[in-house]
Amino acid sequence: MAAACSRTLCKVGWSILESPPARRPGIVSSYLLGNVSTLGSRRAFGTGGTGYRSKLLSSLRTGRAGGGGRVLGCAVLVGAGLGLYHTGKFRLLAEEETKVSGGGLKLILYQYKTCPFCSKVRAFLDYHGLPYEIVEVNPVMRKEIKWSDYRKVPILMVDGEVQLNDSTVIISSLRTHLINKERSMAEILQCYPAMKSVNDRGKEVTEYNNKYWVMLTEAESLELYSDKGMQKEEIKWRKWADEWLVHLISPNVYRTTGEAMASFDYIVREGKFSTMEGFFAKYVGAAAMYIIAKRLKSRHNLQDDVREDLYKAVNDWVAAIGKKRKFMGGDQPNLADLAVFGILRVMEGLEAFDDMMKNSKVKPWYRRMERASLNHEGRT
Repeated sequence: MAAACSRTLCKVGWSILESPPARRPGIVSSYLLGNVSTLGSRRAFGTGGTGYRSKLLSSLRTGRAGGGGRVLGCAVLVGAGLGLYHTGKFRLLAEEETKVSGGGLKLILYQYKTCPFCSKVRAFLDYHGLPYEIVEVNPVMRKEIKWSDYRKVPILMVDGEVQLNDSTVIISSLRTHLINKERSMAEILQCYPAMKSVNDRGKEVTEYNNKYWVMLTEAESLELYSDKGMQKEEIKWRKWADEWLVHLISPNVYRTTGEAMASFDYIVREGKFSTMEGFFAKYVGAAAMYIIAKRLKSRHNLQDDVREDLYKAVNDWVAAIGKKRKFMGGDQPNLADLAVFGILRVMEGLEAFDDMMKNSKVKPWYRRMERASLNHEGRT
């Protein structure tokens, strides 16, 4: 719109300069007033009413139109030129901002909103200001991912071609790409080969080699991790988040029948369920998860009051950060910060989250992470 107006002003300016003095007022009124109907009421263009406009046009028709017309024409051309310059400048800035914030990737995230692993991926994307589209998957039928052999979430599609599975692989791959954009996602993905095995319960599982590693050159590693111990610390706590912290969520949010009902009410409200699926999920699912939470409590050797394990876990996390750092990553969050934040965030609005914030030392760090995520502080 601004560019079109500037180009019109250029035409006006040149017409004024090239036309005989007697014709200039007519040209000016034709461009500035004659097509007003396409933009709105003429009244919007004057502050002094029709009398003021008549005096203005009359002054243009006086003998001063010769010299004044040239001045007016030059003024219009200068104004138009400045307009085009700033329009082009702002357009280039907007394109550059899009390029920087988007990372040059088209991202589609297939998820369950209340899944801790999906929340981990969103925490990374939000912090780094990467635009992405969300496809909420129906957890019963999973029709939205029927095209995929991998039947879990999250799944991240990159540019409609490369499929990334497993939240940790997704985050490590994207971080590698953001550091070195010359490496394609397909090339980076080869660094995380999938390995199938059977776990201790006889179930076939897929694991990914190297998934906690960001693939860096020696120079990139020195720049990202100024202290040699920082990378090992980041990997250690990312594993801790996946192998311990995440297993505390279900026993805590389904601790009692009341909490189980509240949790499933939240899951149904935020998830993608049909009316019938939502009804059964809320009542049957809540009862089932209450029983499963008790089994998880036994499997992971949790205390009778599972809240105590949650409090201890987040207090251990805060103690590892220490008093001299804002985040595990120092002044800025690292991948461990984002993983822990993403996992804890799924409890927001539930009793377990409120209890954790009141009875542990995690609140100041959590609020800093919240601001960093909302403000996309990792975008630069």
